[in-house]
Amino acid sequence: MLPSAPKHIAATHRQLTANSPPTHRQLNFQHMKKVLIIGAGGVGRVVAHKCAQVPEVFGEILLASRTKRKCDDIAADILTKKSRTIQTAAIDADDVKATAALIKSFGADIVINVALPYQDLSIMDACLEAGCDYVDTANYEPHDTAKFEYSWQWAYQERFQKAGLTALLGSGFDPGATNVYCAHAAKHHFDEIHTLDIVDCNAGSNGLPFATNFNPEINIREVTAKGRFWKDGAWHETDPISVGTTFDFPGVGEKKMYLLYHEELESLSKHFPTARQMRFWMTFSDNYLTHLRVLENVGLTSIKPVTYEGREIIPLQFLKAVLPDPGSLGAKTVGKTCIGDLITGVKDGNVKHYFVWNACDHEECFRETGAQGVSYTTGVPAMIGAKMILEGKWKKPGVWNMEQNDSDPFMDDMNKYGLPWQEKVLNHNPLAGIDA
Repeated sequence: MLPSAPKHIAATHRQLTANSPPTHRQLNFQHMKKVLIIGAGGVGRVVAHKCAQVPEVFGEILLASRTKRKCDDIAADILTKKSRTIQTAAIDADDVKATAALIKSFGADIVINVALPYQDLSIMDACLEAGCDYVDTANYEPHDTAKFEYSWQWAYQERFQKAGLTALLGSGFDPGATNVYCAHAAKHHFDEIHTLDIVDCNAGSNGLPFATNFNPEINIREVTAKGRFWKDGAWHETDPISVGTTFDFPGVGEKKMYLLYHEELESLSKHFPTARQMRFWMTFSDNYLTHLRVLENVGLTSIKPVTYEGREIIPLQFLKAVLPDPGSLGAKTVGKTCIGDLITGVKDGNVKHYFVWNACDHEECFRETGAQGVSYTTGVPAMIGAKMILEGKWKKPGVWNMEQNDSDPFMDDMNKYGLPWQEKVLNHNPLAGIDA
């Protein structure tokens, strides 16, 4: 059985949020930079709040979205809670020229992209045109195909190298912190990593019959796709939500989780070639899965256009429009998240089992940023990834995944900025006998 998360985690949150920002005289002006945040959903809200907490790095902040009103609401909240003024703007991130012009006019040193994954390439193009570093939290996927992979963004490697710019991919939690966890384990705990199971539990409740905890369109595309996992040098597929097991999550307890495909497996299997198996698991309640199956059976999760009253609509986009906005769920959500890496490998010739994780409280996250825990766990690493680049710790020309950088300063900052992690050596791997 895994240990419960220690009680000091919530106290750490309270202590961090109680700390007042540095005074004008305390700021290190040599490191102060300008950051453009694109996207004003729940994650954008967290990123803006967390950047505002670090004025010695993020000297000026511009928050931009298609809907400026959302940016203005977040800016007002930051002014109230952090006594810090940030700028806002309206932008269509699909428009490369307009986005590049905004980057140039603001003088941004880095762009944090927390818009839709469909917009990754256009924002990367804008950064290249404007001469600006780039960070995102999820890899690109096209509108018309429920498929996400890194090939489209990895293809930008030479262009970013020649421009002397850094593009950091997947700086959320999963992908993101889970990648860094793996790099940390490889650096400090293993000579070889043989198996990796990423386990993701959202034990939060919002009291609604059915709602997704991040963008409904992206969430449902992900869950209804076939599962994939890496084993013995090849990819293997499973039917959607067909392989499940229980896991004892620290601070949460036993929950049913299901095998999915998640993008970090693609880069991790590439960068840790000793791995024999890599899998990703996520928890879902029976209520969530029942609603999802009904919606799928009646065709509302489809991304194929249908004609309605003489015009084409995408059923899933219509469903997104009628479902609750995840950004509005913060005040309603209670409970915890728990996400971690369960790893088996070899150290000094001996088999070793190791677990590293974070547990986050939805209500604590909301009190600090006005967003629930899923947005918080994504937004904090996005800020830290940008901070790593601006401070020069992860600054190198090209396109990089998280695990290709030194894990130590990132892990230190997770403890410092609200996502404290725990680690434990286990006497066995509880998922070793689970076959997909």
